[in-house]
Amino acid sequence: MLCLGIETSCDDTSLALVEDSVLLGQESVSQAGMHALFGGVVPELASREHVRFIGPLCDRLLRRACVAAGDIDLVCPARGPGLLGSLLVGISFAKAFALGSGARFLGVNHLHAHIFAAGLERELPLPALALLVSGGHSMLYRAEAPDNFALLGKSIDDAAGEAFDKAGKMLGLPYPAGSAMDALAEEGCASPRLFPRPYSDNESLDFSFSGLKTAMWLYISEHPECRVSFDAASGEAVIPQGEKRAAMADVCASYRLAVVDSLCVKVERAIERGGAAGARSLILAGGVAANSLLQRRMGDIADRAGLPLCVPSLKLCADNGAMIAYLGVLLAGAGYVHNLDMEAVPRGKPIPDDMIRVSTPPG
Repeated sequence: MLCLGIETSCDDTSLALVEDSVLLGQESVSQAGMHALFGGVVPELASREHVRFIGPLCDRLLRRACVAAGDIDLVCPARGPGLLGSLLVGISFAKAFALGSGARFLGVNHLHAHIFAAGLERELPLPALALLVSGGHSMLYRAEAPDNFALLGKSIDDAAGEAFDKAGKMLGLPYPAGSAMDALAEEGCASPRLFPRPYSDNESLDFSFSGLKTAMWLYISEHPECRVSFDAASGEAVIPQGEKRAAMADVCASYRLAVVDSLCVKVERAIERGGAAGARSLILAGGVAANSLLQRRMGDIADRAGLPLCVPSLKLCADNGAMIAYLGVLLAGAGYVHNLDMEAVPRGKPIPDDMIRVSTPPG
């Protein structure tokens, strides 16, 4: 089964071709440089950029993979959650492609696709306990199958990735700041007492990071020397050196430790409560899965639980068309499709279980 996957849920335009479980090719464009001018994603600009890039990316992908439009069995866009305008660009393009080529059409849950992304690179033993952490989401799932997910916990306010990006912005680091904070944190010495572990002293499996962002703002207000300075001539951020750099690295390390602790305590609590009973693996997915400390800590948890840790490579942690295509292949292989009247689902709304099961899978 040959699938065209389309990812436009936020500010990355990405298209990929997956045949069965083999990635044939992927073409992607990031808008991070443009949105950095505004310190965050501007939805209207993101939508316009998707419109500009999606057609040429598809042409290039098909050409480089030596695939004709008529060879494609299935077209899968990310249907949500995400920015509504961005989602509509990808879904409209996918519907037009399916209508013109005769391929079947299936919308894919962006969050579930992140969880299955590692399956493109290794065997993914199921059922699994999965932690999904990205700029917009912090979710804890039990994944039984590609079409069977149980949500155990979620963020009640800000996501972990947003907590990193906003804290980095407070420090003056360029957008997106998560990777820059992680690199500086590797140089620093973390203080376990500098920042709180929000929403941990309870029995819930949900997450909360808004209070942690407030704690960072209060600390920087009292210690402005930890912020990045700016070159007056170029207007570019200049990370301090010497003692000031060391102080900034310590703040980044302490903040990173607080975020990772807050995530890991919920994973360990889920395991203690039987959320991993019968599980055959522990999955870490999403953009924040690239965080080096989080990977190490999740590895320790997996070892204690006697489970393999499945983490996608860096290129599959971020939003990408390959993960959409791969989960689409798995779902279509089980006989699922959508009609062309399927709707986009913006962030904050539940994705309906409206897939249609047909007797003959495509391919």
